[in-house]
Amino acid sequence: MRRAGAGKETELGDAMRVLDAAAPVAPALGEGRRFPFSRKTNARAGGRPVTPEVLDPRRTGSEALELEEGLRALVVGQEEAIRQIVDVYQMYLTGLCPPQRPVANLLFLGPTGTGKTRIVEAAAETLVGTSRAVIKVDCAEFQHSHEIAKLIGSPPGYLGHRETHPLLSQEVLNQYHTDRVKLSFVLFDEIEKASDALWNLLLGILDKATLTLGDNRKVDFSRAMIFMTSNLGAAEMQSLVSPRLGCGSSAPPAHDERTEGRIRRSGIEAARKKFTPEFMNRLDKVVVFRPLGEGELRRILDIELGFVQQRVLAASAERAFVFRLTEEAKDALLADGVDLRYGARHLKRSIERMLVQPMSNLIATGQVRGGDVLRVDWDAEQSCLQFVREEEGVPVQALAEMLEPRVRSWARAAVAAQPAPQKAPLARGSRRI
Repeated sequence: MRRAGAGKETELGDAMRVLDAAAPVAPALGEGRRFPFSRKTNARAGGRPVTPEVLDPRRTGSEALELEEGLRALVVGQEEAIRQIVDVYQMYLTGLCPPQRPVANLLFLGPTGTGKTRIVEAAAETLVGTSRAVIKVDCAEFQHSHEIAKLIGSPPGYLGHRETHPLLSQEVLNQYHTDRVKLSFVLFDEIEKASDALWNLLLGILDKATLTLGDNRKVDFSRAMIFMTSNLGAAEMQSLVSPRLGCGSSAPPAHDERTEGRIRRSGIEAARKKFTPEFMNRLDKVVVFRPLGEGELRRILDIELGFVQQRVLAASAERAFVFRLTEEAKDALLADGVDLRYGARHLKRSIERMLVQPMSNLIATGQVRGGDVLRVDWDAEQSCLQFVREEEGVPVQALAEMLEPRVRSWARAAVAAQPAPQKAPLARGSRRI
């Protein structure tokens, strides 16, 4: 009886003999090489000789470059994190991601308010058009092992098995896939607060991109970016940036290369103490977010003011207006909102309290109407922002032209997406003239 693999061995042997006959004779110094290459030319059989050219692997493709520009427009001061996400996305576009693994397994460390969660939302917003595409798992809700059922569902036989819908189902992962980008964004926020059961559950996802639900269905994470955030080592990082000098004073923030290296080492060391070696070994990269200084917070202020302008335009097209802050008003917001311990979140609270809340009073009392252009200045005597109307009755399209490019494009899309006004229905027996 003929062996089962005899046919394949015969075909392989025939193919090797054809290749041996086609290959040129090996030179004397390279008898062991099957396919020798000439030192005078780079031509291959059927090809054409070319002049040796040094290639640049640092260049980025057009689609990945669009992602990088979108991240830089929304995230400030975190160059390493932006670079990691862009590089991973470039590998995904070219099909060179490791098979049977998630597209990326990234752990973000750093103090609060440095943009760890924001950069994940910015990536989803840039690629699929909305930050709602991020599947956010608040790990503070999984401090006990039995709460894992909220993620994978209850197994058969348990009470409420059919009523418990798993959060990490395949339908949820694919909900925001588009024809252009078929990616999922899964965020485990404050991963250090979860129980060991959640860490063990992640081992299979991070390694083989597979999760088994309570009803034995398989979930494929091979088209998902897995992000984890943590505040581990934040106190040590803050002490390195702004060391205490005694008597309640502190040194100015330091951001030299030596300090950056010490901040990164302290964050990674804190993570290694908290998580098991098998968990850390499944991560592609641990990125430490640097604390933000006053320069970064000033840039974040402009971004947040753009978001407030978007909220004004989205609230009502009939009451749309534009506001502009003077440099004195921005300085006042920064003076009240800059706290290096709390990062950008403290600045957002100052914007809400000093700008948004008074502006809502102006809208509710009819002092601000649609088409107005406001100038927001700082009143030193009253210690508050002062609102002055400079123009009124400006059309919506003209208002959009006054905005910065990013907010302008969003405003145009919002105006175009508004439904046409519906005509009032006619009474029975009547007709239009």
